[in-house]
Amino acid sequence: MYDSRHLQKLKVMRQAAPEAYAAYEAFTSAALKDGAIPAKYKELMALAVAMTTQCPYCIDYHKKQARQLGCSDAEISEAVLVAAALRAGAAVTHGAHALLE
Repeated sequence: MYDSRHLQKLKVMRQAAPEAYAAYEAFTSAALKDGAIPAKYKELMALAVAMTTQCPYCIDYHKKQARQLGCSDAEISEAVLVAAALRAGAAVTHGAHALLE
């Protein structure tokens, strides 16, 4: 199902809904650029979110962006483990709903 060649089909989406697609691109660009939080940290955040959503396209893209911004193996590893901890934490806290009162 996941094949990076499928991303070429985004051209169809861009042509079919140009205004909305341009707005999406502008929003994404604004959200990830340097601001109060440096772009490097935003890419680590994006990578962690991509790990929790398990989107292979996002993981690949944000891994490359993080590397371009100078993220080390240690920084990426810690971001991945933060994502894992949050995902595990959600399972644990949701487990409270399974317990009898």
